[in-house]
Amino acid sequence: MKSKFRLFLYVFIISLTSTQVFSQGKSSKKLLRHVVIFKFNDSSSAEDVQNVADTFYALKKSVPQIKDMEWGINNSPEQFNQGFTHCFIISFKSEKDLADYQNNPSHKAFQEVLKPHMEKVFVVDYWLK
Repeated sequence: MKSKFRLFLYVFIISLTSTQVFSQGKSSKKLLRHVVIFKFNDSSSAEDVQNVADTFYALKKSVPQIKDMEWGINNSPEQFNQGFTHCFIISFKSEKDLADYQNNPSHKAFQEVLKPHMEKVFVVDYWLK
């Protein structure tokens, strides 16, 4: 009986320890998402818009705080996009990294490329749950 109790206690302690390690590892992978959705001017050509998208995506290589970046063009059949077409999702490890990105000279240069073509922008930041 004592050996069964010891075995149970051993398994219980191991499971608690592994749960703590797993949850600590999980919390360290928490990411801040920065979602940017653009509506472009009707006067901007397809080439202009593509140049803006390419320039924005290139920030992934020049801004070290960016952990990941993806983008796409709206193709929802629901037609609720109100003219917003291009969506970029950028991941950061911290709010400081996001602030550093926003102040980075490459990001400032991108804004100059964007300005003549942007009608509106919609931005949402959130922490992954």
